[in-house]
Amino acid sequence: MLTITTPTLEAKRKGLTHTQLQQVLSYICTHLDRDLSLTKLAEVINISPTYFASLFKQTMGISPRQYVIQQRVEQAKLMLSKTDLAITLGDSFAYRRNCPTVGFSSQSHLTQQFKRLTGMTPKQIR
Repeated sequence: MLTITTPTLEAKRKGLTHTQLQQVLSYICTHLDRDLSLTKLAEVINISPTYFASLFKQTMGISPRQYVIQQRVEQAKLMLSKTDLAITLGDSFAYRRNCPTVGFSSQSHLTQQFKRLTGMTPKQIR
């Protein structure tokens, strides 16, 4: 007896393609000092923000926002180890030069996220 098999539904997509991921990660790396909204990141690969957020999380295991924050903290760690820029808000030149470079809106936001991800403050790292 002949068995007829019906095609199964194609497996669900498991995240961003390699090319899409590389485009987004490259954009994030290049533009850490700018506003990296979900809408802006989704525009990089021409998909909707909601769909992008879902695919990004499937691919990376974390949300786009958390990834951006992690990258900003890593950049801040690098800057702290390679430069002698002041960390504190009291030195307005360093604040203007340091925090926006890594995309944090304030020194307080930098310190909060830095401590959350590393367990230490920027001053302790330095």
